[in-house]
Amino acid sequence: MQALLNAIATMDLSTDARRIFHGRGGLFPGCEHWVLDAYPPVWVLTSFQAVTDDELAAVHAALFARMQQLAPDQPLNWVFQCRLEGGSETRLMAGSVPEPHVVTESGARFRVHVLKGQNHGLFLDMAEGRRWVREHVAAHAPRKVLNLFAYTCAFSVVARQAGARHVLNVDMSHGALATGQQNHQLNGITTGAGFMPHDIFSTWGKISRGGPYDLIILDPPSYQKGSFVATKDYARLMRRLPDLLEAGGYALLCLNAPELGVAFLRDQMQELAPDLAFVQRVANAPVFADVSDERSLKVLVYKGPDGPVLLAHNRVA
Repeated sequence: MQALLNAIATMDLSTDARRIFHGRGGLFPGCEHWVLDAYPPVWVLTSFQAVTDDELAAVHAALFARMQQLAPDQPLNWVFQCRLEGGSETRLMAGSVPEPHVVTESGARFRVHVLKGQNHGLFLDMAEGRRWVREHVAAHAPRKVLNLFAYTCAFSVVARQAGARHVLNVDMSHGALATGQQNHQLNGITTGAGFMPHDIFSTWGKISRGGPYDLIILDPPSYQKGSFVATKDYARLMRRLPDLLEAGGYALLCLNAPELGVAFLRDQMQELAPDLAFVQRVANAPVFADVSDERSLKVLVYKGPDGPVLLAHNRVA
C-alpha cells in the first residue's frame, strides 16, 4: 500500500471534491483495491477487498501527518468504506461529517452523503464530462437539454449555469431527483429545469413531447438489476437518438464498464444511429489514468446531421 501512502504524503488540501488516489486503474501493483477521494472537509477511503486494522492505522497516521502539515488548525475527518461482493460497510474513522455536506466543483455546489450507500451523490470520475458540457453549452447556447439517468442532476446544474435554457432530468429514483432539485437550489437555479421520476423505457412518449433536444446526455449505470444492463439496454437508447435530437444536435454517451471497450459504443452507434457522426472521446482527468484506455470511463460525443437530412430520417423512423 506504499503508493497510497505516498499519494497522501504529497497531496494538497483540496477545496473542490476530487479523486486523490486511483488504485483501480491498475498502475500501482498491489494497490488495485484502494481509492482515496476528497469530499472536503472529509477524506473518503474505499477498499474493494478486505483490509487489516494495521493497514487502516497506517492510513490514519499518514492522513494525520499530512493534515498537520497542510492545516494544523483543522480536524482530520475521514471515512472508510469496504465494498465486497454482496454489500458494503462504511465507518467514520475520525472527526465528523457535516450535515448537510455540500462540496464544490468548478464553482458549482453539490450535496453529498458519504456515510450511506456506495454512490455518494457526485461521481468524481465524470468531472471532465461535466467540464465538456459546461464548455459546449457556453459555446452553443442550447434551448433544450435532455439528461437521461440524471441521478442527482449534476449535468443539469452545470448546463443551466452555462446558459442552457431548459434541462429535462429523467431518473427512476425519486430520492436522487430530490437531491438534484436541492442541488439546483444550492446554486440559485430556480427555473429552467424539469424533473421526471420515471423509468426511461416506459416514458418515451413524455420525453419525446418535450423535444427535440439540442443536447442529450446518456449516463446510465453499466449494470443495475431490474432497470439497466448495458449489454442489452444501451442499444435501446441509441435507437431513440435520431428522433430525439434537434438537427445538428449533440449527444454525450457515457459508459463506466471496464469489461466493455470503446468499440461497444461506436460499433452499435454505427449500426443503430448511422446519421450521427462521432466527434471525440472526452479525455479523463490524469488522476484516473488506467493501464488500458479501453477499461477506463468512456465519454463519447456525437453530432447529428444539420437540416433536412435528420428531418427526413425522422419521418421514416
